Amino acid sequence: MPTDPSTKPKAAASRGSALNAEWLFRSAATTAGGVIVAAIALIALFLLVRAVPSIQANEVGFFTSTEFNTSNAEHLRFGIKDLFMVTVLSSLMALVIAVPIGVGIALFLTQYAPKALARPFAVLVDLLAAVPSIVFGLWGFLVLAPKLEPVQRFLNDNLGWFFLFSDGNVSISGGGTIFTAGVVLAVMILPIITSVSREVFGLTPYAHIEAAQALGATKWEVVRMTVLPYGRSGVIAGSMLGLGRALGETIAVLVVLRTAAEAGNWSLFDGGYTFASKIASAAAEFSQPLPTGAYIAAGFVLFALTFVVNALARLAAGGKVNG
Repeated sequence: MPTDPSTKPKAAASRGSALNAEWLFRSAATTAGGVIVAAIALIALFLLVRAVPSIQANEVGFFTSTEFNTSNAEHLRFGIKDLFMVTVLSSLMALVIAVPIGVGIALFLTQYAPKALARPFAVLVDLLAAVPSIVFGLWGFLVLAPKLEPVQRFLNDNLGWFFLFSDGNVSISGGGTIFTAGVVLAVMILPIITSVSREVFGLTPYAHIEAAQALGATKWEVVRMTVLPYGRSGVIAGSMLGLGRALGETIAVLVVLRTAAEAGNWSLFDGGYTFASKIASAAAEFSQPLPTGAYIAAGFVLFALTFVVNALARLAAGGKVNG
């Protein structure tokens, strides 16, 4: 049957329109990605430019000193050693607690719980993410800290030979230590880890599960051989999102942690400041460029730390969305 010549211009116009739409979409997506990269680069540049003059005027080692005194603009003495220690210890402790619990909840919701129970339970866990930080801080300071005091004393009495449980620089009485802050942070990041893990576990191909069942695998063996390997990178991604939240958490940590002059014992029973809580505690004093730059320098280190953490997570996940 002969082709109608009048349809050729229409087909060509249709292809041209599709190509234009493709080019517009590609350009819009590239521009959006470029905006994000440019914004991050500009933030880093701003922090670096504002921090360098203060670091040059610093009279002690920026990375090695435990002192952080910016009251005299002409004699700045600030270091991040303690800030780094408290930030890392509290965040890693939160991760150690939250990851097993979050993965366990995600497996229960996707593999074991009936749908009638899984949906409301998942909503309940997700609602934790909507609780304001100040509420977590008050709960941690007024309710959780006194309850954790006997646990901290037990660990200190029986495992005090290990540096993490050795005597800290603040009294365990009241529980306002890195240990308590880590538990509060674990509760705060639990919804993030659970949500991401739940989503990736739910995407496990059903053919893989059926194949394992056909080989006579038990429920746990099915989970171990199919669900967990498939969701490995998703669990890592969720854990790193949670770690990023823990590293940058401000108000809750500021309320819970007891401050101290030095916290350099690398003990969970130390007090002190994290990077974020230290900056927040002095926000009202940002009136002079050099003292303000000292806190911006600390913020730049936190900014870089989160990048390193995410880069390592990317390498651990193998650069794939699903393992």
